[in-house]
Amino acid sequence: MREAGRVELLAPAGNLEKLKMAIIYGADAVYLGGEEFGLRAGAGNFSPEQLREGIEFAHARGKRVYMTMNIIPHNEDFENMPGHIRQASDAGVDAIIFSDPGVLDLIKQEAPEMELHLSTQANNTNWRSAAFWHRQGVKRVILARELSYNEIKKIRERVPEELELEMFVHGAMCISYSGRCLLSNYMADRDSNRGACAHPCRWKYHLVEEKRPGEYMPIFEDERGTYIFNSKDLCLIEHLPQIIDSGITSLKIEGRMKSSYYVATVVKAYREALDAYYADPKNYEFDITWMDEMSKASHREYTTGFF
Repeated sequence: MREAGRVELLAPAGNLEKLKMAIIYGADAVYLGGEEFGLRAGAGNFSPEQLREGIEFAHARGKRVYMTMNIIPHNEDFENMPGHIRQASDAGVDAIIFSDPGVLDLIKQEAPEMELHLSTQANNTNWRSAAFWHRQGVKRVILARELSYNEIKKIRERVPEELELEMFVHGAMCISYSGRCLLSNYMADRDSNRGACAHPCRWKYHLVEEKRPGEYMPIFEDERGTYIFNSKDLCLIEHLPQIIDSGITSLKIEGRMKSSYYVATVVKAYREALDAYYADPKNYEFDITWMDEMSKASHREYTTGFF
C-alpha cells in the first residue's frame, strides 16, 4: 500500500499477466476492463474468474484495482450493466471508472458503497466541472490530457481537498479531446466511444492533390511542421517534481493494449523515479537511465503534450 502523502502510481492491466507484472514492478494500483463496457475491447480483459484472481493477487500485496465502465453507452448497453456492476462489487473492485451520468446513476443503485472515479472521457478541463462531479458522489476525477501544469494547479486549489485528481503521465495521446473521436467510426465502422477504436490516427497518411490522382505526397515533421493525425506518445517522467507540486493524487500510465514487457519496463522506471524523489526531494535529479530503459520498449517519439 502506498504511503500517505505520496502520489499513486497507476498502471494498465490488459489481462491477468499484465496485472501481475504491473504490481511486481511497482504499481500502487491497476486499472482493468471486464468483458463489457470498457474502452479497450481489443485488450484481453478479465473474465469473472480472472477478475477475482487478479483482485486477490493485488489485495494480498496492499494494492488497489479499478474497473473501467467508461464507454459512451447507448440504450441497449444498459441491459446487462446491472449484473456487471454487482459482479464487480462482489469481486472486491476498489472503484469503478465511468464517464456517463446514466452509468453513475446505475452504479449508485446497484452498488451504493462503490468508490466512483470519473473517466477522462468526460472531458474534465476545469474546476467547476470537477466540483460538480464531486457533489454527485465522485471521489476521483481523471483530468483531460489537454491541461497544462498551471491549469491543473488551479483545479487543485479550487476543488475540495478530499476530491482526488488523477492525470495521465505516459502513453498514447488522442487527436480529439480525451477520446471524443469519430475517426474510427467513419473509417473503420468501429465505435471508439464503445471500446472498439481502430486507431486510424496512428495510420500513415499522405496528401493527394485532386488533379494528380495516385500521386502521393508524404507528410513529415520537423521544426517547421507537424504530422497530420499521427501523434506522439506522452512522457512526463522528467517532470515528476512539478507534477507532484501541482497536487495530483494519482499518476496514470496508458497501455492496456501494450505488452507485458512494456508495462513492466515503464512501471519500473516511474517507480524508481518516484522513490528517488521521495527519498530526497531537495536533491532529486533525473536519471537518464530511466528514459533509456523505457526506450527499449516499443513506443512512438515522446512528447510532453500540453503540460
